[in-house]
Amino acid sequence: MKKAFEYLKQLKENNNRDWFAQHKSEYDSIVKENKTFFTQIYNELQEHDKIKGIHIFRIYRDVRFSKDKTPYKTDFGVGYSRSKPMLRGGYYIQLEPGNSFVGGGFWGPDAKDLLRIRKEFEISTKEIEKITSDKTFVNYFGELKGEAVKTAPRGFDKNHPAIDLIRKKQLVVMRKFTDKEVFADNFQEEVLKTLLAMRPFFDYMSEVLATDLNGEPII
Repeated sequence: MKKAFEYLKQLKENNNRDWFAQHKSEYDSIVKENKTFFTQIYNELQEHDKIKGIHIFRIYRDVRFSKDKTPYKTDFGVGYSRSKPMLRGGYYIQLEPGNSFVGGGFWGPDAKDLLRIRKEFEISTKEIEKITSDKTFVNYFGELKGEAVKTAPRGFDKNHPAIDLIRKKQLVVMRKFTDKEVFADNFQEEVLKTLLAMRPFFDYMSEVLATDLNGEPII
């Protein structure tokens, strides 16, 4: 990873097409090494979960609607999707100098799924609170994160005891890694441990999204 991080640091200082073209062979070599690492994680994860696919994100930025016109990202990322419709949640790994993390969850649930989740929390937060207060969850992720709407969603009481959860429009977890931790020999092991620590959260959310408010299967 040290080679990849050194490359990303240089790219950040020279984020232009000329520099990138001059160092294309170095980039290709690093991409090949990253693919090996990401594939190893995929294979290990597949032994514990049903993964539908692996998506290694391109380094090229979409600048069409961005004020930042630099053409390249300064990180390497990969996502692993679970087998829908029964299994929900997605895993993500980002490698970037000073900003590496392993995360997962529900970044952009569709309106139907989000309403179902909010209705579940409106009825009871016993299960989600049990999961997020578990020692392993707290040690790895601290708390459930994600963007939220400013006020109570339409149809929900703003004074509901669980309004902070109900207001969420994303439900994600994240564990950050220092560069030293990324370079450590046990990094791959720690990544897998972190991904597997998400499973109780994922399994609960999958159960919610596969049933109606009476607990009856809808899939």
